[in-house]
Amino acid sequence: MTLHLWLAYLVAAIAIALSPGPGAVLAMSHGLSWGVRAASVTILGLQAGLALILLVAGAGVGAVLLASGTAFTVVKVLGAAYLLWLGLHQWRAPVALAGGVDGAAARTSPVQAPLLSARQRFLRGLLTNATNPKGIVFMVAVLPQFMAPTRALVPQLLVLLATTITVDFIVMHGYALLAASLRGWLNSARAQRTQNRIAGAVLMAMGASLAFVGRVARA
Repeated sequence: MTLHLWLAYLVAAIAIALSPGPGAVLAMSHGLSWGVRAASVTILGLQAGLALILLVAGAGVGAVLLASGTAFTVVKVLGAAYLLWLGLHQWRAPVALAGGVDGAAARTSPVQAPLLSARQRFLRGLLTNATNPKGIVFMVAVLPQFMAPTRALVPQLLVLLATTITVDFIVMHGYALLAASLRGWLNSARAQRTQNRIAGAVLMAMGASLAFVGRVARA
């Protein structure tokens, strides 16, 4: 891979990472609920899922999924179902009131959402990206544009993988940091419920939108 080609992919990777998606919503939700440090585990899970999709696409399995209507539909349904479940869970997430405050005082008292375990946060991140068929469609369609057919496949794939994960890791932390910086203004029971429902609604909408994801047309 030439430097010129890598720089072109770097620009594409930044644009992809900055575009809103389930990963960004999850990173912001966990950053707002528990802070950047806790959200870092979620973001590591997101990178694991992203790496899996990239490797699957790069190895040609993604092309097989796109070529098989049944296989692609299975992946799409699983991804949609997971995002819908995650969104519903976020919508209904309880809020923990500081000092046992309830009633009218709960509207202004600081709250902290129950912290998921590191394993739960990592798995949620991993499954959010790994079950997203949009990622497979994108990788299969885009990766070949940045790979030289006359050069070895594995080194090029590793470079693209490292670039993608590094960029997305930084951008997702930016989203989590932005959300965490708002905790002082949104640290109340009412605000927490509103945040949970907005994040949940967005995730469910993204899950529902997967029904319209189609396969890349074959030549």
